Amino acid sequence: MIVVHHLNNSRSQRVLWLLEELGLDYEVKRYQRDPKTMLAPASLKAVHPLGKSPVITDGASTVAESGAIIEYLVERYGNGRLIPAAGTPDKLRWTYWLHFAEGSAMPPLLMKLVFDKVESSPMPFFVKPIARGIAGKVKNSFILPNIHSQLAYMEAELEKTKWFAGNEFTAADIQMSFPLEAAAMRGGLDERQPKLTAFLQRIHARPAYQRALERGGPYDFAK
Repeated sequence: MIVVHHLNNSRSQRVLWLLEELGLDYEVKRYQRDPKTMLAPASLKAVHPLGKSPVITDGASTVAESGAIIEYLVERYGNGRLIPAAGTPDKLRWTYWLHFAEGSAMPPLLMKLVFDKVESSPMPFFVKPIARGIAGKVKNSFILPNIHSQLAYMEAELEKTKWFAGNEFTAADIQMSFPLEAAAMRGGLDERQPKLTAFLQRIHARPAYQRALERGGPYDFAK
């Protein structure tokens, strides 16, 4: 039995969605973030030394990292589903977007979240203007330009094909869902990017996506 060690408001929601798309049986073991630090509980370290989510166990195998989990599940259980044929241009795109999601798209979004917290966190009144000034400068000079550039790039790519790896829905779209949903919540993705907005609307309407929410529970990208 595949066990998804599911942390609330985390990337592990994508794993539940993939399992639903593949029609596989699985168990959900739930973990809750610390309400103050928003970090995963120490109990996750019993599953993987880093104590982070997503992580799955499948018999004697423990697999961490979203992209590695997706590749493992698709290759072991997909029977050719949700992955383009080997050696095709679509397969190359599939691999690219699988890594782009965490390697390029998420870092500036995470940095924005951190610096937003710096601006909004309580602190002594004499420090607040300095901290907010530094945070604002970093966001405006580095973080936001990177996010806007990436959104423009992704929008242009979806001008070429309906889905990220081509004209068929694949696991690369599942991987790309998290940064785009995060960008829609706190990164500036809106009606100015109609292709990306339509992408989110399509994935949210998928029955497997809805079933995954029922299994994992709603999640909030504002946290």
